Amino acid sequence: MRILVIEDEERIAASLRRGLTAVGYTVDVAHDGIDGLHMAREHRYAAVLLDLMLPGLSGYQVCARLRAEGNDVPVLMLTAKNGEYDEAEGLDTGADDYLAKPFSYVVLEARLRALVRRGGARLSTVLQAGDLWLDPARRACGRGTDRITLTPRSSPSCTAC
Repeated sequence: MRILVIEDEERIAASLRRGLTAVGYTVDVAHDGIDGLHMAREHRYAAVLLDLMLPGLSGYQVCARLRAEGNDVPVLMLTAKNGEYDEAEGLDTGADDYLAKPFSYVVLEARLRALVRRGGARLSTVLQAGDLWLDPARRACGRGTDRITLTPRSSPSCTAC
């Protein structure tokens, strides 16, 4: 599944890209609100991780414009603004979830999985080749009615991969 990270702090963006890629996501990164809005308009993402304090357009503006255009991609706001009014404004602007920095990476991943589960039905479909199937939204696969157990990430030395 493809995730968009809109984060101006390059170290945080790189860390998010590494961590999310390691657990199986494809990650695109934008470092300002204008580029992030453009990318969110041009591609279908399973979710957007959106900082609030961005150059160009704020996270509030990016989210509000996406929602005004009818784009219902799940949005998780990641921000250093941790006041209750900031959180309420983010959610009222159209964000689906809000997480203040510094955050637990374990909690971030769990919230992202929850967003994708809720938004996955409209964003992805079950892929099928013969009786082999892959459901990216549920991170499941199988052959016929038998489910195949998946590991969190594949090993680089895996010869079957």
